[in-house]
Amino acid sequence: MASLDSFKSKSTLTVGGKTYTYYSIAEAEKNGLKGVSKLPGSMKVVLENLLRFEDNRTVKKEDILAIAEWLVSRTSEYEIQYRPARVLMQDFTGVPAVVDLAAMRDATAKLGANPQKINPLVPVDLVIDHSVMVDNFGTPLAFEQNVELEYERNGERYEFLRWGQSAFDNFRVVPPGTGICHQVNLEYLAQTVWTKDEDGETVAYPDTLVGTDSHTTMVNGMAVLGWGVGGIEAEAAMLGQPITMLIPEVVGFKLTGKINEGITATDLVLTVTEMLRKKGVVGKFVEFYGPGLDYLSLEDQATIANMAPEYGATCGYFPVDADTLKFLSTTGRDADRVALVEAYSKAQGMFRTTETEDPTFTSTLELDLSTVVPSLSGPKRPQDRVALKDVTPSFAKALPDLAAGRGDVAPGAQFPVKGEDFEVGDGSVVIAAITSCTNTSNPSVLVAAGLVARKARALGLNSKPWVKTSLAPGSQVVTDYLTAAGLQADLDAIGFNLVGYGCTTCIGNSGPLPQPISDTINENKLVAASVLSGNRNFEGRVNPDVRANYLASPPLVVAYALLGTLNVDITTEPLGTGSNGQPVYLKDIWPSNHEIAEIVRQHVNADMFRKRYSDVFKGDEHWQGIAVEGSETYGWNGSSTYVQNPPYFEELTMEPKPVTDVVSARVLALFLDSITTDHISPAGSFKSGTPAGKYLIERQVAPKDFNSYGARRGNHEVMMRGTFANIRIKNMMLDGVEGGYTKGPDGSQMAIYDAAMAYQAKNTPLVIFAGKEYGTGSSRDWAAKGTNLLGVKAVIAQSFERIHRSNLVGMGVIPLQFKDGESWQTLGLDGTETVDIAGVETIEPRATVTVKITRADGSVLNVETRCRIDTANELDYFKNGGILHYVLRSLVAA
Repeated sequence: MASLDSFKSKSTLTVGGKTYTYYSIAEAEKNGLKGVSKLPGSMKVVLENLLRFEDNRTVKKEDILAIAEWLVSRTSEYEIQYRPARVLMQDFTGVPAVVDLAAMRDATAKLGANPQKINPLVPVDLVIDHSVMVDNFGTPLAFEQNVELEYERNGERYEFLRWGQSAFDNFRVVPPGTGICHQVNLEYLAQTVWTKDEDGETVAYPDTLVGTDSHTTMVNGMAVLGWGVGGIEAEAAMLGQPITMLIPEVVGFKLTGKINEGITATDLVLTVTEMLRKKGVVGKFVEFYGPGLDYLSLEDQATIANMAPEYGATCGYFPVDADTLKFLSTTGRDADRVALVEAYSKAQGMFRTTETEDPTFTSTLELDLSTVVPSLSGPKRPQDRVALKDVTPSFAKALPDLAAGRGDVAPGAQFPVKGEDFEVGDGSVVIAAITSCTNTSNPSVLVAAGLVARKARALGLNSKPWVKTSLAPGSQVVTDYLTAAGLQADLDAIGFNLVGYGCTTCIGNSGPLPQPISDTINENKLVAASVLSGNRNFEGRVNPDVRANYLASPPLVVAYALLGTLNVDITTEPLGTGSNGQPVYLKDIWPSNHEIAEIVRQHVNADMFRKRYSDVFKGDEHWQGIAVEGSETYGWNGSSTYVQNPPYFEELTMEPKPVTDVVSARVLALFLDSITTDHISPAGSFKSGTPAGKYLIERQVAPKDFNSYGARRGNHEVMMRGTFANIRIKNMMLDGVEGGYTKGPDGSQMAIYDAAMAYQAKNTPLVIFAGKEYGTGSSRDWAAKGTNLLGVKAVIAQSFERIHRSNLVGMGVIPLQFKDGESWQTLGLDGTETVDIAGVETIEPRATVTVKITRADGSVLNVETRCRIDTANELDYFKNGGILHYVLRSLVAA
């Protein structure tokens, strides 16, 4: 449907002899949208979207005017509906999304409608990148062995995705072993300017997307506006629903100066993350500007954009500039597309040069790049940056908290490892992983890692024998340029052999430590450490045997593998003794910026990208060998432990049941600040004694075949049992006992899942109380789905992270926010209370809601909270029982 085009913005642009239709911001400014040329680039993208989709129903003239009015106050409570051009998924979140679509087809058929009504209406790409685990490492065979295990473990899931690939329109699957979704997006899928043929015209518009992984923001580095959403919101977008959002505040981050010799993009992004977390940018756009951009490569920008979830922003946007065009050419994009990107972005006032005036922002902050120093972040939050020179004393300071409850262990004590001639203790680095889209997309830091390995090898150093080393690039192109430069051989020589193309350690797929090392750590309750080039280091995420996790650049990962401990100052003490008997220091093996740039210039070229991506959807012989039957509805296998028909649409009717008040709810948990989606719905491995482990054992699945929670997300029975089952989560109802425990109806300690089922048997609703930043971390829809299936009706917290709040609403759970200064602690709650929430049927977005809390002694507290159902659309979703129920009813009725 053509736009109503109230501001007469529809125009044409001729590039290379081809004419494109586009919606001109300059023309709209002339025709009533005064001043919009001063908008930040990210807001211009939003404005163009509204201009193009104006239909007087989902997008009205008043909505477009509200963008111009934003320039006055630079903030807004106005709700708009935004349509991304496409959707990106990875398999951990993609499998449950496709499960939901398959279940919706079943439900559609039961309602007497055509199952084909459930079909993506925008392009969807799913990249299988989260399932490879580092079982084998440090050998030339590690990659092949890990691939074999990946297919052995995930055959049911991959068969299901092959069915989805054939059953749904507009749905492509990038097979395992290709790369990480964000790097594949950056290097191949994203175009910066998208085109579509409609009504006899070719329309050009900004490339935009939402993704089911929070690090979708990485592509903001090439001026593609995108961010992470929960799987349920992504499914709605796939099925033609607009994304409902408030017009965001935009924080301008000015970069000045130039990075000093020896500083990496990782050091920079950890500094940016620390600064923005301190400022507070949750729910806001962040846009980078200033003369410092002239000294950052596009890959550096992508590194910074990638970690937007860690600094809390919706996105971390960079404008189009000359380096964007260079990157598009270097990565093998079509020359006509590169020309269109240049012409379109210049016509729309979206192209940055040194003369570009600063846009209008809500607020700003500034960083002089020359002040950035070598850094790590840890031991358990990405924003906790530590200067490299301070890592040893910082770890010593954190150690008592990390080791809490274990009793006395003498400082510096080392313990022998059975069958080995070495010892480990607190601070021993047992994992050193070059991993994650954040850094493996950036040739400069990977080449730097290779050069550190080359120099160390030449001097006779090797990784310490207790360190599990791994290299998991985000695309096959990385292997090509490292091999061409001879650096892969140097990395192999010190144990950094290729283990797979995927997320691996960063997502928690680090695989088991060698058993003797694991036994020594656990028998002595040691605080072992990992150093990884990832973006997440939350408690319990990386490996169950590792309590201290530090984010670092790839060359520092290599350096810590050589050193093997956090207890020695890597900046002043030797990494080891060389073959000549002399001490070798970090400065002896650290490459210069010129060395790195020269290798990148010589060995990274467009032909590599064209070759690797020429047949990206084909897959290897394993993928091609998966047999699949074509059918419009899926033949569910009742005995499958990976893929099951979820219960969300059972007994669904066209008319939603009225929502009801929450009456006499019990408290399932009391949580402190910064409860992450990893705490709520862990992605990593689990043991046989957990509820999920018991479920699988009852179905004759051996513990060695458990795989991970992430791989089991297509089975709601496993995921319900894994909700709040993180090994490090602390429920303060039990005075901080670690693990997924609470008090059951009889007051005894039991697993949260078991308690929730006991309450369900009594028809007793549940609530959760939490602190600040509840739901921070990954865009993990199972953190909301599991909450719903456990019978939780409301989460009452001091603040919510953006995606998880939206996901709770999308699953029919009410998010309520305490007023400033109030918390469950200030109210003196202990979990024995009952909770009533009245007026749910008439609840309004962002309204005040009174929560009645009755203590065990009968005394009553009436606490005013703010409803965090933020928009009218979200209220519709809630009253329908969730966003998928709303969409399903809408599609069937159409």
